[in-house]
Amino acid sequence: MQKSFLLPTQGETTKLGHVLAESIVAGDTVLLSGHVGAGKTALARACIQARLEEIGAVEDVPSPTFTLVQVYDLADTQIWHADLYRLTSVGELYELGLDQAFEEGICLIEWPERLGSLRPANALSLHLETIDDDTRRVSLEWSDSKWDSVIALLEYLNFPSG
Repeated sequence: MQKSFLLPTQGETTKLGHVLAESIVAGDTVLLSGHVGAGKTALARACIQARLEEIGAVEDVPSPTFTLVQVYDLADTQIWHADLYRLTSVGELYELGLDQAFEEGICLIEWPERLGSLRPANALSLHLETIDDDTRRVSLEWSDSKWDSVIALLEYLNFPSG
């Protein structure tokens, strides 16, 4: 299934991150694609910070561009934030432990096209594109009905269709 929404401000991108944070649990993967500067890291940061707030933690959430993966401990699981832009081979995903994280943690993956055959079938895919300086369009695609509630919540919160 597919649905698109407009994010007319950075605040709306943050709000989307908070909606995702409320919905994701261990074993969930969110795939974030789009060109450089489209808002992938901003969206992941908002989601991670919202989950960290639940346990009273405040952390800077940098882009994992150079480290490839940043891991954040929650009360019951971990969030793995990966930026695969600099990945040179699929074998590196195993070295990083990402295959295990897909099963046991929450994964937010930037540049998911580099996952190859490791791409989780039940993932929620978000493609971000720039409309103008402030506005982004986020196109969501999913096959697992688990994500239907996220889309329903976005509609309930009056995110404009895009």
